Amino acid sequence: MDDSPDAPESRRGGSFGVSWPDLAVSVAVMAAAIVVVIWVAIRLIRPAPPDTLTISSGPEYSRFWFVAEKYKEILARNGVTLNVLTSTGTLDNLTRLADPAGRVDLGFVQSGLTSVSNVLSPDTRHAGLMSLGTVSNWPLFVFYRGPVLTRLSEFKGKRLAIGREGSGTRQIVLLLLKTNGVEANKNARMLPIEGEDAVNALLAGTIDAAFLRLDSARDTLMQKMIRTADIRLFDFTQAKAYTRAFPFLSQFEVPMGAFDLADNLPPESTKTIETTIELVARDTLHPALSDLIIEAAGEVHGGAGLQQDAGEFPAPVAHDFPLSPDAARYYKSGKSFVYRTMPFWLASLADRLIVLVVPIVVVLVPALRYLPPLYAWRVKSRFYRRYGELVALERGVFGDPSESNYVRFATKLDEIEKDLNRLRMPLAYADSFYALREHISYVRSQVEALRRTGDV
Repeated sequence: MDDSPDAPESRRGGSFGVSWPDLAVSVAVMAAAIVVVIWVAIRLIRPAPPDTLTISSGPEYSRFWFVAEKYKEILARNGVTLNVLTSTGTLDNLTRLADPAGRVDLGFVQSGLTSVSNVLSPDTRHAGLMSLGTVSNWPLFVFYRGPVLTRLSEFKGKRLAIGREGSGTRQIVLLLLKTNGVEANKNARMLPIEGEDAVNALLAGTIDAAFLRLDSARDTLMQKMIRTADIRLFDFTQAKAYTRAFPFLSQFEVPMGAFDLADNLPPESTKTIETTIELVARDTLHPALSDLIIEAAGEVHGGAGLQQDAGEFPAPVAHDFPLSPDAARYYKSGKSFVYRTMPFWLASLADRLIVLVVPIVVVLVPALRYLPPLYAWRVKSRFYRRYGELVALERGVFGDPSESNYVRFATKLDEIEKDLNRLRMPLAYADSFYALREHISYVRSQVEALRRTGDV
């Protein structure tokens, strides 16, 4: 066969090498699939965590104001700024969180407040808010003057310090007293004072009882009252009944000698009731910041004390609001490998890149495996198309062996062969190329033989 440059085009051999058009189409298909995956991944990828948060804490210099300040120091180590807002108490914190237009991201909320306050309606009680877990027990201490009392109903006719307006303690105390038939302006005088003011008033004899938290009454004040001869610590003998009536309450026992081991104060174990303090956040809180905050809570609240055992808090216990999925995951598995091994902001970037890269790899690896077959199919399809034309042409001539049909056949056959010789294909397909050329020659010879016999 003459394949020289001067040979007729219908007799030249094909060009062997990469079929760039076929390869381009194959790669384009794979690229389109990857682009779709990237687009979906970008739509689903989480935004970067904000570098500023705001927490509603408590009155200035109160326990949870100091706690929030410690959170602030810990988060600052990871490049996150925590703005600490003072408040009148946990009820004020809840009010701020419940405001959709508010600028508070999280706050300390006392369990039971959604039941005893009208901040949230029953229909929207959980809307937009979630719990990051319980960070502290919150026992209620009642100190009073006079003879031994065993029931809250015995405080009728007394002057009672029940906490300032806006405090969660005040709401809980009002509920407990009302349950026992003790109500303001009816049979008791209730004063909006707390902490040191309440202690001084009790010591001075201007009030008969003070309902206190360790938040508003420092240990030194507790020590002062428990050492005063005519002031007693109220023993909630009905504590179990209160916990049955109000599920957000639990029983707490002040151990003998808890305030002073040497002097054995109190001289006997005393029962009281307690609520819990939950760290409540908006449901838009970024998962990475959720982990960071719970980690800070562990550092601040994880120690032992009068109210808790070491490692007891934070805990995945939620009362008024559902535990967030991110918090549940953290309590179960801890921080992810990325956040355990990298600085916070680098880990945040890596975490988002993983969301983008993993789907690409998942698609790209199979795509690369299917690229050679797709390319092969594209090349083979060129031969299949010409075989189809050849078969149709052969059937047409043998079905109508006329001179005009033979001329049309010869012209079309030359076009097929010329088109075949223009093909560029990998050397691996040379057998298909020469087989098709041989079949073209065979069909040509068969038709010419038919013409010579006189049937055309």
